[in-house]
Amino acid sequence: LAAVGTSRAAPHGRKPAGLTPVPDQARGSKAMALASGRVAVVARALRRRGAPSAARGLASRAHDPDAEVFESADEHRAFLATRAALPDGFRTATASFPFEPVELARGKKTRMSLTAIVLDEPTEAFAGVFTQNAFPGHPVRVGRRRLKEEALSAIVINNKISNVGAPGGEADSEAVCAAFAHEMGSGDGTSVIPCSTGIIGWRLPVDDMTAAIPALVDELQGGTGLPLAMGIMTTDMYPKLRSVTLEPAAEGEPPVRVMGVAKGAGMVEPNLATMLVYILTDADISREQLRAALPAAAHSSFNCLSVDGDQSTSDTLIAAASGRRRLPGATDEERAAAFQSALQEVCDALSMDVVRNGEGVQHVMRVNVLGAATEPLARRIGKKLVNSLLVKTAVAGNDPNVGRLVMAVGNGLSEAAAAGDQIDTEAITSRMRISVGGCVLFEDGKFVIDGSVEKEVHDHLMKAWLWESVPQITSTPVPVDTSVGDESRPPAWFVRGNGVSYQVPVDFPRHQRCVEIEVDLASGEETCTVLGNDLTHEYVSVNADYRS
Repeated sequence: LAAVGTSRAAPHGRKPAGLTPVPDQARGSKAMALASGRVAVVARALRRRGAPSAARGLASRAHDPDAEVFESADEHRAFLATRAALPDGFRTATASFPFEPVELARGKKTRMSLTAIVLDEPTEAFAGVFTQNAFPGHPVRVGRRRLKEEALSAIVINNKISNVGAPGGEADSEAVCAAFAHEMGSGDGTSVIPCSTGIIGWRLPVDDMTAAIPALVDELQGGTGLPLAMGIMTTDMYPKLRSVTLEPAAEGEPPVRVMGVAKGAGMVEPNLATMLVYILTDADISREQLRAALPAAAHSSFNCLSVDGDQSTSDTLIAAASGRRRLPGATDEERAAAFQSALQEVCDALSMDVVRNGEGVQHVMRVNVLGAATEPLARRIGKKLVNSLLVKTAVAGNDPNVGRLVMAVGNGLSEAAAAGDQIDTEAITSRMRISVGGCVLFEDGKFVIDGSVEKEVHDHLMKAWLWESVPQITSTPVPVDTSVGDESRPPAWFVRGNGVSYQVPVDFPRHQRCVEIEVDLASGEETCTVLGNDLTHEYVSVNADYRS
């Protein structure tokens, strides 16, 4: 993700004492105190070479992985609902309608959801970060222009069609914005930001969308953000919503809230990904402060994840502040730091949700790279690991094939050297250490593995497993060789053609655990934590059948 029209953001401020934001997701959540398991992990790390170093970024800010454990979608939705109160000054609505894509055979219909975020009063305090893909969608082009406007009054989002490369696509986005502004009585549409996600290449059904706008406006409400999180979903398994409530600025005053929702499941490697993220807050914060805070938060959250290594044409991150409530703190610096901390908390949590909710994801990988000479090198190594198909498939199979980790790190180092990084690859590989789940596998230029180590790594992978594949047989199996079958050894079978389908069997996150991978390059002080995931049958099925 790249910021538009902003200078480089300053480093995060330190959290002032007494102003630590309270993550809403930590309040009253189900705590499963698997203390013995955590103690065992720590003991292994201490036994092998000391506890892993604390890392900046997603690792150090992560929540207790056993604090959110769910048994059903209803339980997860109830959890979100208690944390979904919209910040003061915002209303949202979602409407759904059928339409007939011009790109399909006549008479074939599908459905689109249209979602709106509306400010009670237009605000000057809004910011945006967009995809760096050289072929951005038409709504991204319009959104970049909107950042030059004096105020933001609304955001209008559609799913199903991403409006990328479609004939007249930019004019179509502008037409939808104008129709919405007309219905709201808020000008010509230049204060409305459009966003689209879905199939690339199709045209927006502008007439159907504008016809649905009056009903959409009638549904506007200021209570909960959960319908917003659900309305922007496409191949997402479940809605993603996170919020933080700060301490009140003074006794008796209502506290500032920062709430975010995200959509994103595939074609995700920000700078951004097929990812739409909206951060809403009632904080009294200036346009300049918000435009410095947002790219800083995105840099170490959304730009440190990858589901499949493909950067979308539509990635958009928008933040808006209604200015209704005062931030806590005695000085401008303290108030800015309090907001930055809350914003970072929400962005970190949503980043984890995007990966955990990725298409077909059964394991989330959290790769902590430390001891790097530069932060870009640490980021490169982390991305190399989570994007390696061989690492992904090994993790999917709960296979402690640790040689693939060394392979991926080695590739990253050689690519960095070829790109001009001043690094001594021989020195790094002779000193570096790699561990999984706190269990050291490689150090001082050689593996330190045996049967017990492989079992510990396998057990760690199993603990992070989210769900198990359930293949659906859609055609009659055919025996390979019936002559070898008997009661003790039945014959082998196979299914012809597309006779096996893999569909994701869950629509909620069972837990928040990760496959924890640490790489210590032992060559500097810089760190970076990158999130990624495995590669499963279900990912292939979702993307092979996306349109059919």
